[in-house]
Amino acid sequence: MSEFFAELDYRPTPLGALVLRRRRELSLGVDVYEIKLGDEYLMSSLFTASEVALSRLGLAELSGTGLDVVVGGLGLGYTALAVLEHDTVASLTVVETLDAVIDWHEDGLLPLGQALTADPRCHFRHGDFFALAASDEGFDAGNPARRFDAILVDIDHAPDFWLDPANAAFYQPDGLKKLSSHLRPGGVFGLWSNDRPDDAFVARLAAVFAEARAEPVTFKNPLQQDREFTQTVYLARNA
Repeated sequence: MSEFFAELDYRPTPLGALVLRRRRELSLGVDVYEIKLGDEYLMSSLFTASEVALSRLGLAELSGTGLDVVVGGLGLGYTALAVLEHDTVASLTVVETLDAVIDWHEDGLLPLGQALTADPRCHFRHGDFFALAASDEGFDAGNPARRFDAILVDIDHAPDFWLDPANAAFYQPDGLKKLSSHLRPGGVFGLWSNDRPDDAFVARLAAVFAEARAEPVTFKNPLQQDREFTQTVYLARNA
């Protein structure tokens, strides 16, 4: 491989070929880490503003200390690391369906892996986030029905654009209501979306949660003459 490009891992999965690669972006003088699933780009280390905002906006809704948090989707680790920046967080459970992604962090293939694995508050759980959200047992195998202060999700592209059609039910009222049962009173659900705010989805959240809103996150693309892009963080709170 060229020193400017390396395929760090390749794994076949039921959803398509999963690839981790690193390339040198000469125009910026930085190494870029990218995850692809089939023909889709799942994540790039060039664009992480909204992944970080998911954690910061979600946790800004909470007061007190000793917070227990779930992150659905590990990816490159930016959402999880932003959670751990808060000393009010006592525990973080990161649920990831692709075991390769967990391996990449634990084996040191990704830059944030060492910080995540070294933090005793952080625990990786290999599992299907959507199946766990729909279950009565929830996200802690050792403590069934445990409730959390925040559940922050960055898996699908948008509430109506899924990596797997089986995920669609999660974004409907019954799926959201089931998710809310895994939150403590006053607990916060945060959701990342690649699209601009969708009023219809906010209304769907508001029908289940006591409060709901969409926060647009706008950032500049350094590869396209600083063209601006807007993504969304949806926030909802239990009564």
